[in-house]
Amino acid sequence: MVTTLAIEKLAKQKLEAFERLQSEFEESFHFVQEVHGQQRFSTFPVMESVHYLHALWICECKDRLLSVYKNIERYEGRYCLELLRRWQEGETADVIDFLYRKLDGFPFAELTRQIQEAKSVSSVDAKLVDRLVHGRLVLFNRFMNLMQALDAILAMSEDDLRNEVLSACARYEHSPSQIEQQLAEMEQPLYSYMRHQLLAQRNMLVMNKLGVKVMTLPTDRPGERSWRVTVPVEPLPSFAMHTIEGYLELVSPSHNNIMGHRFIDRPEGGEGFRV
Repeated sequence: MVTTLAIEKLAKQKLEAFERLQSEFEESFHFVQEVHGQQRFSTFPVMESVHYLHALWICECKDRLLSVYKNIERYEGRYCLELLRRWQEGETADVIDFLYRKLDGFPFAELTRQIQEAKSVSSVDAKLVDRLVHGRLVLFNRFMNLMQALDAILAMSEDDLRNEVLSACARYEHSPSQIEQQLAEMEQPLYSYMRHQLLAQRNMLVMNKLGVKVMTLPTDRPGERSWRVTVPVEPLPSFAMHTIEGYLELVSPSHNNIMGHRFIDRPEGGEGFRV
């Protein structure tokens, strides 16, 4: 009973903490999606690179508060805090390496080859080609955002860059002392993984809402989807592809009945076969 009460209390605390974070999380989630290719930025100053690291940290806080599966550290928020701390000390190389890892390394040549092959096959749905082209554009936007971020970082002298990072970190409340506190808070039980129905329900509701907002591009709408993600036609067909003829006894008084139950599938005689 004590354990159950403690779990319920912690789940309530997690939900309350997420309530305070939700609006900032939704903003951060959209910004991360934009940086990852939903938008191509004409410029990406150092302030926005700090904003990107901050947004990834906020997204991880949401995953921890709502206990998304603990092995999925997709946002690397804790590492982002460490990068911000070291960046304020003048260490830039790890930040550049992180941006490359998050925003680069996509096989544009292979994707272009798939598009050309799809166009050459007459039986391929044209909508599939449109989605492949759209996907390539999203990846290219992500690559261009990386170039803009690097252009802003590399164009500055070390002193100017450090001053810019210090100013941006102060704006997003990531001074060295604040980062130490934020890292310590992530070790608290509030940010630990805990399976609970209310946390899972809240996560599904929040992400469904955000998913609807993100999937608003023309190629994501039902009328523009390829056959792979087409709207289902009702009535839906049966899951069973084949009709099973006859009935096979799995448990009966005379077969596979280790416990000796007498009320399951009593054998019946009849014209030389048993049912």
